[in-house]
Amino acid sequence: MNKPDPTRRPAKLPAKLPIKAPTEKAGLHPRSVHRSRYDFGQLVSICPELSRFVIQAPHGGLTVDFAEPDAVRMLNRALLMQHYAIRNWQIPADYLCPPIPGRADSLHHLADLLASCHDGEIPRGKAVRALDIGTGASAIHPLIGQRLYGWSFVGSDIDGRALKAARRILAANPDLAAAIELRLQPDSRRIFAGIIQPGERFDLTLCNPPFHASPLEAREGSQRKWRNLGHGKAQTLNFGGQSNELWCPGGELAFIRTMIEESARIPNQCFWFTTLVAKSDHLPALHGALRKAGAAEVRVLEMAQGQKKSRILAWTFLDEAQRLEWRSRWR
Repeated sequence: MNKPDPTRRPAKLPAKLPIKAPTEKAGLHPRSVHRSRYDFGQLVSICPELSRFVIQAPHGGLTVDFAEPDAVRMLNRALLMQHYAIRNWQIPADYLCPPIPGRADSLHHLADLLASCHDGEIPRGKAVRALDIGTGASAIHPLIGQRLYGWSFVGSDIDGRALKAARRILAANPDLAAAIELRLQPDSRRIFAGIIQPGERFDLTLCNPPFHASPLEAREGSQRKWRNLGHGKAQTLNFGGQSNELWCPGGELAFIRTMIEESARIPNQCFWFTTLVAKSDHLPALHGALRKAGAAEVRVLEMAQGQKKSRILAWTFLDEAQRLEWRSRWR
């Protein structure tokens, strides 16, 4: 970890924080534990290492500098300990650090998607299998999804070093390791091929695809993000992130089109194929690709976190009879 800025004075945490009515964050899922503002007193008591990153917010109260990668990683570690009993979460400094509330939100929406096909009841337990494409060094979707709903996960990635980091997290949490398997994708041009084995079935797949179409586009996006946080020129690329996490030829649209094409080759091996779609302008083209692929149903699950809007695109090739047979395993 980089050393904290010696010129910045950490906030002095009072022995007992004043009791205030919680302020809810707009847009998060009703089941989210992240709807209230962060309780830094409690977070520091759970993860004392966070204290050196806590500062006074301009509006009063406490915060961390969200433009400082080490601060965000340590906040993530504290949140995962506080809400999900995940110990010793840490990732190499050059990998993307995922926003915990947003990743948890996507899992809640996916649980609702499964419930919509299960008489409104969320299927829980290890019998429900999910495939996380591009799980990364953080393995954040499998970790939180297993804690929230007890699902079993396969996490895939083309980066062996990222999977090695994820395995260290699992080794520190043996109860999670029993329900999470990590697989290396040997062909960077493929998504499901080489990962989903013949006869293997998943209840859902999920993915946060690389957004940018080139290194230059990724760098420009980083500069915009940095400026939006009130800083000048960014000194690092996207606050960490390997090239495969940030960009791919054709960007998000090309990646998801490949995903749709491959899903059509294994239509009966997954109930719901899903992916995050960062740019709403891509939806018309993706709907067209899904019609061409023969999807039986397509849904768009809208999400929001404050001013930030995003969505999950979900599709299935199963007809009603096949869905009824499939969901009988969830009971």
